Amino acid sequence: MTTAADVASHYSNGGLQAAIESGLAALGKTLSSASIADLAPVDEFHIGGREATIDICEQLHVQPGSAVLDVGCGIGGTARFISGTFGCEVTGIDLTAEYVEVARSISKATHIADQLTFETGNALDMPFVDSAFDIATQLHVGMNIDDKAALFAEVYRVVRPGGRFGVYDIMRLTDGSHAFPVPWASDATMSFVASLSDYEAALRSAGFRILASRERGQFARDFFAALKQHAAQTDGPSPIGLHLILGDDAPTKIANMVAAVTAGTLAPTEIVCERLA
Repeated sequence: MTTAADVASHYSNGGLQAAIESGLAALGKTLSSASIADLAPVDEFHIGGREATIDICEQLHVQPGSAVLDVGCGIGGTARFISGTFGCEVTGIDLTAEYVEVARSISKATHIADQLTFETGNALDMPFVDSAFDIATQLHVGMNIDDKAALFAEVYRVVRPGGRFGVYDIMRLTDGSHAFPVPWASDATMSFVASLSDYEAALRSAGFRILASRERGQFARDFFAALKQHAAQTDGPSPIGLHLILGDDAPTKIANMVAAVTAGTLAPTEIVCERLA
């Protein structure tokens, strides 16, 4: 049985901050001189990167002063973008302690830590009081969690009545298989990709009302094509990119994910919902 420790171990590499600092140095920058835009290629750990984050935030009605929770925050890119763009307080929680440490360090170095809080913890048992947040986000997280019903019940608990929840996960379109490793799983034992209908059923069971959903397979394929073209034009990946997070087998993980999305087996998919009273 896959445990939370197994999932955290999959994402940890022990030298992530040093790798990011080295990548920035190759661009003539440091953590303290880097902007949110400079860091976007590495700290938006989901298909579509910053554009995907913007797309879902536009549907969540984030306002100045909103209390926002980012479930599975990674190294804090989405949280920093939301806080810096909308002027609100954002709390991130992630299972991987190294990610949380890097999220705190980058936020402090880039002088935007005042409205950000990062916690190490399990999304199935979050250390927050009931109805603590106006809005919650979950970007490429559910693929590692088998019990979607328990996950969404916990998010429902910490979101205020009338609050919105935005999900952007890789979901299953067909019953076809795909190769491992992929960015979220070393093997099939830690991959729990589900269909849109599975997600919607679990969200409704938790008490959410579905406002909108859309499959973003073509968006993903266009994103992959743009990355490939950029790499060809620049003779390889940028010094700052997701390969720093994914480790030595990054090319294999990315290739397997791209193949599954290209084949129509998997696709990133958005769901926006609202907590009922």
